Amino acid sequence: MRIVPLLLLCSLFSLPAFAATETFKNVSVIDVKCHTKFAKDADTHPRACAIKCATSGYGIFTQDGKYLKFDQKGNKEVLAELKSSDQKDHLRVDVTGDVEGNTIKVESVTLL
Repeated sequence: MRIVPLLLLCSLFSLPAFAATETFKNVSVIDVKCHTKFAKDADTHPRACAIKCATSGYGIFTQDGKYLKFDQKGNKEVLAELKSSDQKDHLRVDVTGDVEGNTIKVESVTLL
């Protein structure tokens, strides 16, 4: 009889964790280092600073004001887009990915 609860417990841990894919449109992207300083007005954060602080990683402010960090893939993609852009500030993106906790596993990100 002890085997049945053990099997049930093992089956729960073998189920994959399902994260829902979400899309965030026209949201502010900002580096992790500066996100608290510019939380009230992320659009004023300059692109030059975002590139300079790239090693801290990036994230977005959602429509409800929550900050979600990008995974390593998302960090690389948005840095490449920032470097190829000539925007001075008002850094906005469309991003799609799986949200796990406070991190987005980025599938795609496009600088607007």
